[in-house]
Amino acid sequence: MHIGREVEKFLRRSNMPPTRFGRLACNDPRLVGDLRNGREPGRRVARRIVDFIAAQDAAQ
Repeated sequence: MHIGREVEKFLRRSNMPPTRFGRLACNDPRLVGDLRNGREPGRRVARRIVDFIAAQDAAQ
């Protein structure tokens, strides 16, 4: 799984701004921009992203 692709899909279906996603998921408003520029998150950050997306999907 490519985490950046999953984030982009989530952003499209939720209409959440990228900076808000980064702040809520990892307390990093630049997260999505960094992912778009090629950043590969570590295991812990990737887990936080996946868990955040899962929690948001479950809440809807």
